[in-house]
Amino acid sequence: MSGGIDSTVTALMLHHQGYEVVGITMKTWDYASAGAGKKETGCCNLDSFNDARQAAVEHGFPHYVLDIREEFGDFVVNNFVDEYMAGRTPNPCVLCNTHIKWAALLKRADALNCDFIATGHYVKVREENSRFVLSKAKDLTKDQSYVLWGLGQDCLSRSLYPLGGYLKTEVRQMAFDMGYKELAKKAESYEICFVPDNDYRNFLKHRIPTLESEVEGGDYILADGTVVGKHRGYPFYTIGQRKGLDIALGKPIFVTRIIPETNTVVLGEAHELQQSGMMVSGLNMIKYAEIPAAGMEATTKIRYKDPGTESKLYPDGGVVHVHFDHLVSGVAPGQSAVFYEGDDVIGGGVIHAGL
Repeated sequence: MSGGIDSTVTALMLHHQGYEVVGITMKTWDYASAGAGKKETGCCNLDSFNDARQAAVEHGFPHYVLDIREEFGDFVVNNFVDEYMAGRTPNPCVLCNTHIKWAALLKRADALNCDFIATGHYVKVREENSRFVLSKAKDLTKDQSYVLWGLGQDCLSRSLYPLGGYLKTEVRQMAFDMGYKELAKKAESYEICFVPDNDYRNFLKHRIPTLESEVEGGDYILADGTVVGKHRGYPFYTIGQRKGLDIALGKPIFVTRIIPETNTVVLGEAHELQQSGMMVSGLNMIKYAEIPAAGMEATTKIRYKDPGTESKLYPDGGVVHVHFDHLVSGVAPGQSAVFYEGDDVIGGGVIHAGL
């Protein structure tokens, strides 16, 4: 229970359905340690904790705060920094869901003799052919299946997602009808929870005080190796970036590649961002146990808001080769690739490199 509308409505729905509900709020991060100059927002501030506890108290079920700051910092935050230092673009929400939140929740569920864990995510889960299948929510504008691709069968088999069959407008109305008029109007946060000012560059500089002096002054180059200027340091750029490059070449220009070994940022025109395929590693299969050796068709998403591209998947050991039916722009190593069959999640992994 984050204290927001979705998790609160989820808890109250299950409570009204007769489940014995236990509310858990996770403390993942102290904003002061991020060096952010903005007030705490989102799911990790005291007001949100109090909102979650109040809902539990009002409806007569227990509520606990679970402190997972150490695990979160050791795994999610350190990985976030390491990925940027390796010239990749991390996806911390996927990592947190996969390795921290569900693991922590299941441990506490076992300690409390709970059969299931439930969250306010907008997804659906069903059992089919002896596997638990994750699929898109009814409200496609709120669907969160992309960030849950890493959940294993053990997690999916014990997870409930009551909001998967509702529109966000319906959930807001439910909160209003339950007497939570202010909660029904509560704004949502889309920032990375440990970067509340949404400035990951400042976050990196706070975590590594010497970073700026170590990486400033690297070369901007074109694909043919021509040096065209100097940049602020390779960790401060992402694939596809156009704004904030502080360089004028007389035409729209984008970051097409990052080479950390030489502190080099490659620039190019929009067409140079296009890829015909990519390699994906760290695969987690959901709907099927494996991808057939002969390959299979899928709709592949390479970012959260990506509508998806028709593609063909070919397994190669622990790596999947993805061949797009048409060129795709902005394939960024470190981001998640999620494969769909209709609304069902076949599986997902981490983009290793473009093809």
